[in-house]
Amino acid sequence: MTKPITPDELPIWVPGTLTLDSASMSWAGVRLVGYKYAGSDVAIPPLRDYLLVTYREGATPMHRRCSGAWQTNEMLPGSISFLSHAQQSHWRWSENIEVLHLYLSPEMVAKTASDLYQREISEVNLRDVLRADDPILAGLVAGFAQETKQGGLGSSLYVQSLQQAVSIHLLRHYAEVAFREPETRGRLSSHQCRRLTSYVEDNLDRAVTLAELAGTVGLSIFHFTRKFRTTFGCPPHVYVMRRRLDVAKRLLARPELPLKVVAAMCGFSDQSHMTRVFRNILDTTPAGYRRHIVG
Repeated sequence: MTKPITPDELPIWVPGTLTLDSASMSWAGVRLVGYKYAGSDVAIPPLRDYLLVTYREGATPMHRRCSGAWQTNEMLPGSISFLSHAQQSHWRWSENIEVLHLYLSPEMVAKTASDLYQREISEVNLRDVLRADDPILAGLVAGFAQETKQGGLGSSLYVQSLQQAVSIHLLRHYAEVAFREPETRGRLSSHQCRRLTSYVEDNLDRAVTLAELAGTVGLSIFHFTRKFRTTFGCPPHVYVMRRRLDVAKRLLARPELPLKVVAAMCGFSDQSHMTRVFRNILDTTPAGYRRHIVG
């Protein structure tokens, strides 16, 4: 299989005059490049990234073939063409045009899809669309162009918001998504479980609300509680408390740590709160557990 080419390698196959390039901005997962092209007949190897071509100036009949038959359409300013990543293509046009190329990394698009669907993503493919008339998407690409030219306060945050908006718009309207696992009914998916357990581990030192836990996996409190119990075999608050106790056990093996410090590090309100929990769940006190583990 031919190794996918990068945006920097594209001019080898499609010569043109560079008009704009965001490479110096060091944006993660996205790049904008502008070109002026004369009429051409070019075969392009598979691209590493997803490609959106927005037409800025000039009009031309465009002929393109990807995996299927040739398509033909009249490309006008404002038109957009889509090319999925790792997709070989052949383009042919006769008139001079000016375009913007927006490249999106597969990793970034897959992450957005995973966040959007709350499921493991196997593949995201853009549909074979030669011409779309989509003012919203064209406006978002224009936002990247404006930021490339001028930048400004909060540039990185602005680009991240544009990047997410473009990805979600593509996933809603122009993409086919394949999942790694079938949707689980009545249970949390493995992706949701990983997000949830990571969130709990990162926040064991403070009170975590049920609404927070449900929000990490994009569910209502009602559905989250039901799915959590089915998946983990206990209510969420019991799971969190057990994880705090597990951490507390490890910390209690360090005699130099006072009990009140262990209590604070494990999210208990105070030493007496931790003591009550140990008594109720382990039938012993923290001090008794400490004496047991240190002999």
